[in-house]
Amino acid sequence: MTLDISSAPNASDTTDHAPPDPGSVTRTRWMQDLSASLVVFLIAVPFSLGIALATGAPLSAGLAAAAVGGIVAGLLGGTPLQVSGPSAALTVITAGLIARYGWQATCAITMAAGLLQLLLGARRVARTALAVSPAIVHGMLAGVGLTIAIAQLHVVLGGSPQSSAIANLRALPGQLAGPHPPALLVGAVTVTVLLGWPRLGRLPGRAGGSGARLARLPGPLAAVAAATALAVTMDLRLAHVELPSWQPHSLVPALPHGPLVGVLAAVLTVTAVASVESLLSAVAVDRMSQRTGNLDRELRGQGVANMISGLIGGLPVAGGAVRSTANVRAGGRTRWASVLHGVWVLAAALALTGGLRRIPLAALAALVLVVGLQMMSFAHIRNVHRHREFPVYLATVLGVVVFGVLWGVTLGAVTAVLLALYRLTRAHVDVLTGPDGSVTVQTHGPLTFTAVPRLSRALAGIPAGAEVTVIHDGSLLDHAAYEMLHSWRTGHQAAGGQVSMVTRRQDDDVLDPDGTVRAGSSPSPHRCRAWTPWVGHHCIEQQEDPHGRLLDGVRVFQQHTAPLIRPELARLAREGQTPSQLFLTCADSRMVTSMITNSGPGDLFTVRNVGNLVPAPFEPGAADDSVAAAVQYAVEALEVRSITVCGHSGCGAMKALLDGVHERPGPPTPLTRWLRNGRGSLDRLRRAPAEFAARPVADLVEQLCITNVVQQLDQLTANPAVERRVEEGTLRLVGMYFDFATAQAYVLDPASGTFSPVEAHPTEDFPGAVPAAPAGYPPDGANESADGVRTDGSEEDPRLAA
Repeated sequence: MTLDISSAPNASDTTDHAPPDPGSVTRTRWMQDLSASLVVFLIAVPFSLGIALATGAPLSAGLAAAAVGGIVAGLLGGTPLQVSGPSAALTVITAGLIARYGWQATCAITMAAGLLQLLLGARRVARTALAVSPAIVHGMLAGVGLTIAIAQLHVVLGGSPQSSAIANLRALPGQLAGPHPPALLVGAVTVTVLLGWPRLGRLPGRAGGSGARLARLPGPLAAVAAATALAVTMDLRLAHVELPSWQPHSLVPALPHGPLVGVLAAVLTVTAVASVESLLSAVAVDRMSQRTGNLDRELRGQGVANMISGLIGGLPVAGGAVRSTANVRAGGRTRWASVLHGVWVLAAALALTGGLRRIPLAALAALVLVVGLQMMSFAHIRNVHRHREFPVYLATVLGVVVFGVLWGVTLGAVTAVLLALYRLTRAHVDVLTGPDGSVTVQTHGPLTFTAVPRLSRALAGIPAGAEVTVIHDGSLLDHAAYEMLHSWRTGHQAAGGQVSMVTRRQDDDVLDPDGTVRAGSSPSPHRCRAWTPWVGHHCIEQQEDPHGRLLDGVRVFQQHTAPLIRPELARLAREGQTPSQLFLTCADSRMVTSMITNSGPGDLFTVRNVGNLVPAPFEPGAADDSVAAAVQYAVEALEVRSITVCGHSGCGAMKALLDGVHERPGPPTPLTRWLRNGRGSLDRLRRAPAEFAARPVADLVEQLCITNVVQQLDQLTANPAVERRVEEGTLRLVGMYFDFATAQAYVLDPASGTFSPVEAHPTEDFPGAVPAAPAGYPPDGANESADGVRTDGSEEDPRLAA
């Protein structure tokens, strides 16, 4: 009995698909944009008021900047889903400008910075801003966040912030000794609600349903609303929001008074910080939304927004990661989500002034304090440390806190240059003597004139007449080192020795398309080395003992590879593993994960089993805790940022599933019990055999291999740790399929629900979680198997019997 496809869910209309109604699609997009705009609006109002409070500007300036950023930058910007508004990174800079020049002059500086942004965008130089070291950018944000947090802590305690971070730190002990209890209570409630609000969705039982609905309300709004309700109910005596009445004559920008150099420096600082923050945020939003924006247009849009914001008395505007991320997660589809958010902010500023005046300043200060602390991301610190740029990060943070943003960024840039120069002078020279008396000299790092003494000492210790191979790793080789090496070679050869000089990138056994070794690529005769076809083919005839062949591979590793990776493995031994990815794949011997991902030690946390299966919890007779334990450890302890499930062609486990091995009568074996974890994939294929494709599939086995990847991604979300991280947006799930015959990897595109070649869709284009049931399939004729039997439902394979 074959499966009746016509009655299966998701299988109707497999051959005829009516084109979608354009009007329906437009209405759906408008509804999604409207919903997203309301979510972003609820976040933007308290956030804008808090930033205005932190800068010392009129609180209405924050709302004006949010409205202008949403409407103007949303209409003119080059990143449709980016939401602009008051910039947290500019908080300290704006506060300093207000204290030095006054509010109206600061508005003029904002206008001048916007004009400069507009000119830079017209000159198409936006991408040059991305050349700034990420360590400097993250260090600047962390320093600004720390400065904001220290200043707002005074407000939460019932006092007033000082003029600088150092002054705030000095005054903090006295403030802690005599806090204002009502302000401290309101601030504590705000922080508690803000941090605990996202956890409502994970409450067990019935509370989880209502909690999930409440969690949809933005945390900042809930925190400020709770604090305001507490203050009103208890009639606490606190300072509240003061929104000045609209007075056009007081909002006209005034020219700053002071040295021209200082004013120009202020304009350049605001321009640089606002531009870098906006462009980095735009790149991140493009990756999240799988789109490609126009950075020059985005810079021009930000420039116009700043000019208008300064003109009407608003704070400096920049693209914000918090608001933009909320927009993408809330389902924003077009730039109208940002524009509508700006309209709602403008309406609130004009119509809800009475309600806004009830908000305690301590609540806004607590909100900004938490935002400031969150700007110091430990994930960024780990990433910077991994790339050995922590000194740059630390110098930038300390410079921003002690001296201000401009000098802090300058100090970070100087540190980055000095660190690069230091690394340029660091070269390692290893001299290895073989059993036959031959000597191998391996160099690591750039060989410049500073490395000549070290290199000279190493070469001087080589015995005269020895056979020497000098292997350079392909880094910089300047004229002084070149002359020294060739002068030594001339002398050594004159004394009867032999010298071969090789660059490491030319020293590997590289195959041409016809399978031969590139001529002159190696100074020594061919030997069977690891990870080359000779291990599997040519060397089999020379060495029939598999164990001996394995030990020979280990010896080759110790001789050739170990010296190269020993420093990196030593570092990993000291610091521990910090992989960014969990790679779950099959135990098939043909799957060499490090080769197809071009990864090295410490890059991948790998889980392998028969059929790359993720057992679903609570399934009788099939559950297995080993995979779940590895996933939980990777997600919670190692804090990986992505999980990839990789299937492959010709999977024996999928063949066994189709043959019904797991359902054969008799006592179950360990293999049959394990294969029961793949029943969900088999059922999914029966329900919708034409759901996914990497390309025209060869047969039913390959179709099940592809379907199995998607099914295991769905079963991954049953792991509570994975579900939580995915909901938070800190973990992405990636589906991959590898075809052995063509050596081609395919990645599941969440947007279309189909597998596409990796070279057509780079990894960063797939940052979102894989949907549970994507739709879409290749054109007609793409489902015919090698034996001529279609697998799209028109002619069923007997192995899909119900």
